[in-house]
Amino acid sequence: MLEHGGNLRQAALIYKTPVNAWLDLSTGINPIGWPVPQPPASSWHRLPEESDGLEASAMDYYGCKNLLPVAGSQAAIQTLPYLRTPCRAGLITNSYAEHHHAWRSAGHQIVPLKRLDEIEQNLSQLDVLILVRPNNPTGECFPLERLLAWHSELAKRNGWLLVDEAFIDTTPEQSLIRQTLPGLIVLRSLGKFFGLAGARLGFVSAHKPLLRQLNEKLGPWTISGPSRWITASALNDRKWQEETRIKLQLQSKRLYTLLNHYGLSPNGGCALFQWVVTPKAQQIHLQLARQAILTRLFKQPLSLRFGLPGEEPDWQRLACALECCQ
Repeated sequence: MLEHGGNLRQAALIYKTPVNAWLDLSTGINPIGWPVPQPPASSWHRLPEESDGLEASAMDYYGCKNLLPVAGSQAAIQTLPYLRTPCRAGLITNSYAEHHHAWRSAGHQIVPLKRLDEIEQNLSQLDVLILVRPNNPTGECFPLERLLAWHSELAKRNGWLLVDEAFIDTTPEQSLIRQTLPGLIVLRSLGKFFGLAGARLGFVSAHKPLLRQLNEKLGPWTISGPSRWITASALNDRKWQEETRIKLQLQSKRLYTLLNHYGLSPNGGCALFQWVVTPKAQQIHLQLARQAILTRLFKQPLSLRFGLPGEEPDWQRLACALECCQ
């Protein structure tokens, strides 16, 4: 199992601090997520059904018709590599590690890519190109025109462009999900923008034959009835979505300014996190953890990812902790 953010119980044991005392900035999940109402009792007592309105709500929200709900985009990340025979898969080296792990575990040859020019140089030798957009943790977001050009070249030889858009909901106009093209696969998640990580629900957009293959591989009833109901309700709440996009952009700028004030100038980020490369990353991570503030530590390069604090006391607490790190 790879290391991820959000391991509060492990941190509580290591630092001997109760779980409920922590400020968790390690995940990039919206700290003030969509307010979840009580699901109807029937969602607990019946097997989940596709005609419950979830797919229709998702098609309306994402603006596309070819969608498959999955038990979190992680389910698709782990399964998609098994829909191809062993091939050459290109992945950005400093990105969400589960993609690399899944394709390597399925027997594919991994081609590590560090920069834009390396993608261009190696594209003719690739069967699959996997990108996270905005990238996690760097926040890099390749232009739509460039992605479509890469897809076009890959599609000529039945290749795939797989794009993980878990953090793109604050800028939906930048999404590829409306482009329904053979060989283009787009992953979306409810965990980040909506703050519904515990619902374990995401979506895959792709050409229908591939979605049928994926659906058969995953099997029936992969998503619980309550999760389906909650997700459909969240996708339909346009007022909350519009207000939250504005709030998250403002909070991201505030976090950038706060970190910069304490000499931790972000090297990248998006509306839900900021990424700081510093030789003191491990030291700062430890100092903050001793104050029950959890960040995400990366070793290559040595860096920290800071998610957004939630309420005003959380912002003040982070500021005080950073002051102590000086």
